[in-house]
Amino acid sequence: MAEAAVPQSEPLPGMVPNSAGGYSYKVSDLQRLRRFLCLGSEGGTYYIGEKQLGKENAKAILRLLAEGKGIEVVKEIVEFSVEGRTAKQNPIIFALALCARDGNLDVKKAAYTALCAVCRIPTHLFTFVEFCEALSEGTGWGRCHRGAIKAWYLSKEAKYLAMAVTKYKQRNGWSHLDLLRLAHVKTNDPLQQCVFKYIVKGIDVAAQEFSGKSEKADEVLTFLRAVEAVLKADEATAIDLIQKYNLVREHIPTQLLSSKPVWLALLEKMPMTAMIRNLGKMTAIGVLDPLSEAAIEVCKRLRDQSLLQKARIHPFNVLLALKTYEQGRGDKGKLTWKPNQSIVSSLDDCFYASFKYVESTGKRFLLAIDVSGSMSCPVVGSNSITAACASAAMTMVTMKTEVNYHVVGFSTNLVSVGINSKMRLDEVMRTISRIPMGGTDCAQPMLWAAKHNTPVDVFIVYTDSETWAGSIHPSEALRRYRNKMKIDAKLIVCAMASNGFTIADPDDPGMLDMAGFDSAAPLVIKNFVTGLI
Repeated sequence: MAEAAVPQSEPLPGMVPNSAGGYSYKVSDLQRLRRFLCLGSEGGTYYIGEKQLGKENAKAILRLLAEGKGIEVVKEIVEFSVEGRTAKQNPIIFALALCARDGNLDVKKAAYTALCAVCRIPTHLFTFVEFCEALSEGTGWGRCHRGAIKAWYLSKEAKYLAMAVTKYKQRNGWSHLDLLRLAHVKTNDPLQQCVFKYIVKGIDVAAQEFSGKSEKADEVLTFLRAVEAVLKADEATAIDLIQKYNLVREHIPTQLLSSKPVWLALLEKMPMTAMIRNLGKMTAIGVLDPLSEAAIEVCKRLRDQSLLQKARIHPFNVLLALKTYEQGRGDKGKLTWKPNQSIVSSLDDCFYASFKYVESTGKRFLLAIDVSGSMSCPVVGSNSITAACASAAMTMVTMKTEVNYHVVGFSTNLVSVGINSKMRLDEVMRTISRIPMGGTDCAQPMLWAAKHNTPVDVFIVYTDSETWAGSIHPSEALRRYRNKMKIDAKLIVCAMASNGFTIADPDDPGMLDMAGFDSAAPLVIKNFVTGLI
């Protein structure tokens, strides 16, 4: 006689109450760190507000620091940042600031040593300084802090520095002048001195002191003069300055940002991130008309995997760009445009290309998307993409990679989701958004497979793990499935919220909890399925 199942409203050993009234396993603080780095806490979850979720994630990081795992935390932060595995930088920078404010000197040094690798542009640096100030009891400008800020500026070659400080001038009240003054930045490099003089005193004083000192100094000054000149330039002069000195959108005054010729000039060498972010604007003013040379070039770049990897383009940001572009308007402002369908298709290809490529494992996958009510909340701080729609997009990545798969949706029952690997992402998200939502029973995929004697090697469940409505826990349903089918099936929980819960039993080596929208997700899945992790 089969042992009576424990319902999800009651705990199994090792479980804790979740936010929905059921019970789940508690994720380790290290795994919660990974979720936070990938998903952040912006927007909260269906059950937990943004502030509370942020506090809970911060406490998890602080516990890791208190346990002496600070160096490991810094390594995780650097790995996720350098490999471009996160959609947004703020969670990464906040975690680094917590480590920089730790009382352990080795952890503090490790965090500050990582500053240049993690905070690659001035906007990131300003955000780091802001977080450190908020986390400090005193001024926050101790020796380690000053030294790290100074090292950030001095590690930059003068030409790069001139571009960076003119492109990203300030953030939330912080400017380069503030940081140079507070960090006591000084250098013996005359080219860096030239840039610093420009920041502190302006172009005229910098030119008076460094003009004619060397050919390289004159090159830096010429670029800085161009940045100043474009602010008062007419259209023709601005285009000439853009083409000669590689000026970018941030250098261009507002009155010229409605000019089609100016945008065509900017597009010639526009960075990938900026190009994706400005697709709507360029379409609205006619730069990306169908079959235009500019539109053809943009489509080509969007499909270039090497460019995407070099620019660290994250899949979620592509998905957000696709959703925004396809709807013909932004979430804010009055700008509207008629989408160029070639660009919509190219963004679709761009999404898959932005993941790290892996080959099929040949295993049999059951891909299960949680379409319960709690998955209607926004994900990664986006107002336009719900956790359910993001889950469907992640499911499509596996469908494009693997040969043997079946896709289902679940709430309190299993439902048909009506998606296939040939569909475009915009169509997939519309299809998922139309599915009626109910309660949450994460055991449904395993129960269905057992009932229908369906052979499955790997269950992937895309969920927030707020399960409560079932008569058996998902982990127990998997064990019963294994016993019945004589298949050592594995369970991968793809977490779509940075809460502290998982349906994966941490003591079962055949169950894995991973952060949703990690750009390395296909590789993590393959390594787990094939036994490498």
